[in-house]
Amino acid sequence: MNEIGNMLRVTRESSGVSIEEASRDLNIKDVILENIEDGKIGSFQDVFQLKSYISEYAHYLGLDSEKLIDSFNEYLFTYTSKIPVKEIEKKVQQQAKEEKDVEKVVSPYTKVNKSHSLMFYRIIYITLAVIAVILLVWSLKQITINKRVTDEISYVE
Repeated sequence: MNEIGNMLRVTRESSGVSIEEASRDLNIKDVILENIEDGKIGSFQDVFQLKSYISEYAHYLGLDSEKLIDSFNEYLFTYTSKIPVKEIEKKVQQQAKEEKDVEKVVSPYTKVNKSHSLMFYRIIYITLAVIAVILLVWSLKQITINKRVTDEISYVE
């Protein structure tokens, strides 16, 4: 980032443009332009906004803005890839724990999916099986021969 900032500063100074003049022309605060030239990436909350500032500033100074943005992307990749994986995993676990601890506020119109226990499904299956057996026994009792209801199956000749 320091290389990009130095390139922008050297180009601006060699063009004879003051930081205040560039700030006025670009409608960007001079503090922002100074932070870009100093390579202070930590003073920006939004990386996309920083990219936009760099692109506008480079274009204003007559530099190849796409090349500078590519350099910035490479810097950003190397900067963020130095974060250890264990730190990332720890942060993800911490966030998951915080989300679990926080009670969520739900609108009364929001459908909440309730998960049922295994016991609930067992009771449902047993009830259905008992109903099926009762229907089977009842239907066997209702067999009719010569329009009469019989309790036994018999052959009529």
